[in-house]
Amino acid sequence: MPKLYTWAEAISFCGTMIDRGWVTVAERQGGVLGFLARDGAEVCALYLAPGACGQGAGKALLDAAKAAAPRLILRTFAANTRAQKFYRREGFAETGRGGGADNEEGLPDIAYEWRAIREAAA
Repeated sequence: MPKLYTWAEAISFCGTMIDRGWVTVAERQGGVLGFLARDGAEVCALYLAPGACGQGAGKALLDAAKAAAPRLILRTFAANTRAQKFYRREGFAETGRGGGADNEEGLPDIAYEWRAIREAAA
């Protein structure tokens, strides 16, 4: 991916997400495994530390977001096939594709949506 921001700018934006209460962190034995940032229904970021993939941290973060919202939306890059597989496995459905005009990186991306299944009234 192209580098759009300096390290200081990236850290500043992370601070903004934390200040706004958007961030949930997954930890194990005092170490950070990853984080999810959510603004309402939009999952703005889901990142895992190197080596944390496949340990359940991403699923736990997504499950926490699902518990807090009846609907979630997100975008991932078309080249990120691992993320696409993960989101589909977690019940997200593809809702559209873009050529890069809707993201800062200018890269093709895919939009996904998840909706909670409502229990039928007895």
